[in-house]
Amino acid sequence: MSLFKRITEKPWETKGVIGGLNPEGSFDAAPEKVALVIFLVVASVIFSMLTVSYYVRMELPDWTPLSDPAQLWLNTGLLVVSSILFQWARNLVSNGQGKYLMAALVGAGVFAVLFIAGQLVAWNSLQSAGYFVASNPANSFFYLLTGLHALHLLGGLWVWSKSLIRLLSLGEPQDVRLSIELCTLYWHFLLIVWLVMFAILSNT
Repeated sequence: MSLFKRITEKPWETKGVIGGLNPEGSFDAAPEKVALVIFLVVASVIFSMLTVSYYVRMELPDWTPLSDPAQLWLNTGLLVVSSILFQWARNLVSNGQGKYLMAALVGAGVFAVLFIAGQLVAWNSLQSAGYFVASNPANSFFYLLTGLHALHLLGGLWVWSKSLIRLLSLGEPQDVRLSIELCTLYWHFLLIVWLVMFAILSNT
């Protein structure tokens, strides 16, 4: 393409831009995707700093490890299934297959809600056993890490609900393609964060 044509072309009239990749091979990322990547980088830094603080704090003599509730294993499975269903939804919308898209999207959100409900059950069982937030630094870190993770997941569910409403109202998979792609990336990130956190909490 000539320089003059590049300068004078109207982007909104350019055809063939699919998934951020134009016909000439250059990548044009959606602003929402760039914003999400930046957010994930910031969130990764925050969780990394908390993890370092966790290891530093546990070296002090007043640190008493708490016993991880068995509920956390079930919760982990729920989050894994949620992430798998989001990936399935992403694959469906990428291939233009809308037949099972609603089922995949609803299922992904339902399992995420079940994960948060399971976390509430785990917190309640710990408090019933006397593991209160202020009674020990290990308890405080446990509630802080798991609570912060659940808060991020709730934010993702808000975006998920908007995507679901849009799919119900418009009925076209391509109308929610970007939202589903972003949700899938976000869910995979939260799954990785949770697996790392769970491994740390279970082995310390």
